[in-house]
Amino acid sequence: MDHPLVQGIHKALGWSDVSPLGQAFARGRLPEASLCQRLMTPTRLLDILMRRSLEPPQLRCFQNGDELHPNDYLRSQANRRRQNIRIVDSGAMTSLLDSGVTLVLDALDTFDPTMEVATRALQWWSHELVQVNAYLTTRSSSGFPIHWDDHDVIVVQLAGEKSWDVRSSSRSVPMYRDAEPNPIASEESVWQGTMKPGDVMHIPRGYWHQATRDGNRDPVSLHLTFGFVKRTGVDWLAWIADRAREIELFRCDLTRSRLQEDREEERRRLEAAAIELLKTYPPASYLRTRERLQPPARQAPHFPSPQEPAAVVCVTEFAPEIEREDQNVVLYAGGKRIAVKKKAESALALLLSGRPVNLATVSAETGIDIRPLARILVQEGTCTHLTGESFSGYTGLVTTEAF
Repeated sequence: MDHPLVQGIHKALGWSDVSPLGQAFARGRLPEASLCQRLMTPTRLLDILMRRSLEPPQLRCFQNGDELHPNDYLRSQANRRRQNIRIVDSGAMTSLLDSGVTLVLDALDTFDPTMEVATRALQWWSHELVQVNAYLTTRSSSGFPIHWDDHDVIVVQLAGEKSWDVRSSSRSVPMYRDAEPNPIASEESVWQGTMKPGDVMHIPRGYWHQATRDGNRDPVSLHLTFGFVKRTGVDWLAWIADRAREIELFRCDLTRSRLQEDREEERRRLEAAAIELLKTYPPASYLRTRERLQPPARQAPHFPSPQEPAAVVCVTEFAPEIEREDQNVVLYAGGKRIAVKKKAESALALLLSGRPVNLATVSAETGIDIRPLARILVQEGTCTHLTGESFSGYTGLVTTEAF
């Protein structure tokens, strides 16, 4: 899927592909600053907040480095059945924004079509699951104290300015669940400066960082943080352990025999079987299997109709994989294996491009009726119907296929 955010990241950071992700700090500027307004604006973010029932930790507010209690910005509202839901208190939030606050909304891609499409494009590019969080700061309020993340991040400044202090890691490639804690911030400065609209920054996992707005005159700052949780050798070993459940030897109880020769014989058999497992399932096999089996994210349900959908789009978490087998073309995506005739390969590639596809127009221009194939892909969850709302996430960003 071609997306201007991916292209902009390449140009801003001087990358030709995804391989530098997680390797070193990088900073640059989007070639098209107008992309910022298309991705998200402060007013659009506030509109999202007011139309949903949100709870911490998905929605959080910070003031001068301290997290506020949810009662400071949420209120309970009873419906006619006296069921209470919590929503953003408009008056309280307005007061906080006026006095200075940092508002954090996690997983913005689950609420906004544009963010959903951008996040999917980054997943196809990086081969990793991605989450985007929004950080809206007013006045000179401070957000999080200096900290490190257990994932790589790409920061895109959309509005206003924000000052950053980025430092090196104090523990090499730390993890969320690790062998030892990592509580002491590094003193080695990597970069200190101000991010302005259109600026992009890549912070690898474990690098300490902090964003502030002390003395900044801009009333509002908004940036997006795209988090990439890359797979590690620990993840591979955990996957190998699950494969071991398929082998009877590993399902057997460990011996508690007092005889040394019994314990040694068990060790040799388990060790040999474990080595064979490691050879049978290399890291590349794990990564490939993970992408093939990853189920699709949430999709909007569609009404059953005797009519074909006007347009569809591929919505798998990772780019679908296609293999040629004899007279068939086999698709692996979203935990499904779908075989189609080779003559449908060009139509399949079109439907799996990640771009919106108008079925009637493409069928007329190519002379191939792709609607039956599209129906199968929708039924299997590989593609979904496009509505006016979901199509808005592509408008002006992703090239459409005869839409």
